[in-house]
Amino acid sequence: MDQNKANDRLYFASDYMEGAHPAILQRLLETNMVHSAGYGLDTFSESARARIRRACSAPEADVHFLVGGTQTNATVIGSILRPYQGVIAAESGHISTHEAGAIEAGGHKVLTLPHTMGKLDAASVADCVKAYREDANHDHMVMPGLVYISQPTEFGTLYSLRELTEISRVCHEAGIPLYVDGARLAYALACPDNDVTLADLARLCDAFYIGGTKCGALLGEAVVLPRHDFIPHFFTLIKRGGALLAKGWVAGLQFDTLFSPLPGKNGENENGSGGSPLLYEEIGRTAIEAAGRIRNALFEKGYDLPFDCPTNQLFIAVDRDRKEYLEQHAELSFWEKLADGRTVLRICTSWATSMEDVDRLLAVL
Repeated sequence: MDQNKANDRLYFASDYMEGAHPAILQRLLETNMVHSAGYGLDTFSESARARIRRACSAPEADVHFLVGGTQTNATVIGSILRPYQGVIAAESGHISTHEAGAIEAGGHKVLTLPHTMGKLDAASVADCVKAYREDANHDHMVMPGLVYISQPTEFGTLYSLRELTEISRVCHEAGIPLYVDGARLAYALACPDNDVTLADLARLCDAFYIGGTKCGALLGEAVVLPRHDFIPHFFTLIKRGGALLAKGWVAGLQFDTLFSPLPGKNGENENGSGGSPLLYEEIGRTAIEAAGRIRNALFEKGYDLPFDCPTNQLFIAVDRDRKEYLEQHAELSFWEKLADGRTVLRICTSWATSMEDVDRLLAVL
């Protein structure tokens, strides 16, 4: 493809269409010829782990760096569940819809529940566990062994601290771990509607991951296990699952950068620990601001927004002619086909979205 033509198009299909934050590229350049140990056993990774533990107020946490989101979900879920167990998730959950059956390929069923704007509620989780335990035939059934949610959800919505606390309570009363997919966690942390901190996740969840691929890194996700050795021999299981980088320092250095304080900024971190804000806590603000401008324009122009989502994903329902017109000018994501023949398209902003491109998109809209 002609590069000039490619650059003329507007790219709002996803939040991992750009490379990496300039601060990461600079550090990669500066350390390019440094000899580092492999598999995350290097000094950059150790520094990143210490920074993440501090940001999460979880000094005993195990922190591991994996390749990408699907490998992370498959590895964590497969490592926690026993062979006869499945994982509870929303029907719209990423592991239920867009991971090509990776969980099932590992021998575990995804036990889907109805959702509200992408979110599970504590009562439905409790009912699912109760129904299994009270069924006289439960020995012939898949046992719920883990609850999976994401923050933000597939619909760009957020769990409130109250909702997360209730789900955590139900899980722990039932003796079932809670796992949170944080592929877009930076956009949740940057959203004014959010009241869940990294420390809250570490306090309420048994495992979660901090997304890098969609949040300014070239690649990589950071799994946080707040209780040391919650998953025994997890390093070996990461290797076995094909999710371990030989050049582990590449991921470690990126997270060391993302969890470094921003220079020249004073005040208190979102996690309440004091000092300068962290790059990861700030990196999503551009995406949230860009999405806000686009959202306001969509409302003004009378577009149908089927989902009310406050983060960096927007959804519009359009007829065929409007869809074809928009796709001539911009890369948007197909979401679903509605019964009335219209198509829902997703507009996704990122840490790298420029306001110039936002203005150009608004002109098209």
